[in-house]
Amino acid sequence: MSVEYSGRNADEEVSQLRNRLAKAALFLFGLVCVGVLGYKIIAPESSWLDALYMTVITLTTVGYGEVIDIEGSTGGRVFTMILLVVGVGGAAYFVSTATAFVVEGQLGHVFWRRRMKKEIGQLSGHYIVCGSDEAAVYATQELLSVRREVVVICDEPGRIEQVRRNLVDVPVLIGDPGSDDVLLEAGIERAAGVIASTTETKDNLIITLTARQLNSRLRLITRVADVSSEQKARNAGADAVVCPNYSGGLRLASELVRPTVVSFLDIMLRDRDKNLRVDEVALGPDCAAIGKCIDDLQLRDISNALLLACRMKDGRWVYNPPGTMELTPDMTLIMMGSPDDVQAVRACVAGPALSPVAALYSDATNL
Repeated sequence: MSVEYSGRNADEEVSQLRNRLAKAALFLFGLVCVGVLGYKIIAPESSWLDALYMTVITLTTVGYGEVIDIEGSTGGRVFTMILLVVGVGGAAYFVSTATAFVVEGQLGHVFWRRRMKKEIGQLSGHYIVCGSDEAAVYATQELLSVRREVVVICDEPGRIEQVRRNLVDVPVLIGDPGSDDVLLEAGIERAAGVIASTTETKDNLIITLTARQLNSRLRLITRVADVSSEQKARNAGADAVVCPNYSGGLRLASELVRPTVVSFLDIMLRDRDKNLRVDEVALGPDCAAIGKCIDDLQLRDISNALLLACRMKDGRWVYNPPGTMELTPDMTLIMMGSPDDVQAVRACVAGPALSPVAALYSDATNL
């Protein structure tokens, strides 16, 4: 299904569909009424049923026998010819309107859009991925693997079917990701982050600027074609900038001089069974863990959780932090573990109590 985004929401499209079909049906009904009245006037002695029968066989051109004799009536013949010509046109218009929406997929697209709108309306704290190429699809798959809710905005209608095949059950919108209307339909006001990953840097800059204006709190990642555009993206509001060519060059060099490290990272990212990731747990000012030390988190009770580093409020990094280190507001814990492990740690630091961690971990794994 390749349909351009019209800028109208799904409810408006459904309303227009109903209005269009209703007008065609009303026109056809009007012709029937005119035909019945006309034949009743031409042959007053005939019944209303006979007049209706004559009208129906005239409009449908079925050619059955006439129950009202118009052989000797010039007016009857003229009226029948006019009704026949106008009626065939009206019937053809009604049938073509219904067929266009059903057979050509417009009806399915309208209700698909409406279902997408309903699903997106229920999301909050989700992530929006703008783009339809392989990079955007891979980014979406990674977000899904770590249990994040995602909405994809497909900027190329011709790729919508491929995107939907690769991202089953993910809400997908078709349209210009730099448009206010499209981003609002994707729920940007409630979103936690946006990835601008179309193939054109200029389009990503527009998406970045628009998204930042619509939601100043979200985290915004922008893709650029060359590192010279990094500052432009940051000026537009990007929190981080990714240049695939630059990252690819670093990867090539790393494969050459540190292949074991690269293999470890690849296994961690591609292992779908253990699903280990390096993730972060932010400590807000209201977290129950504030004022406690790292040992109080009892991370050893969480099977795969490994604390790698802490980022302090002032931007300092502490690698392999000691267990006696105090947890402070706005500190960020850098963890390695499965999504369930990270969720267990989040529940631990945010919950009303720090123990028992094992119970929290059990609850997280049963989500």
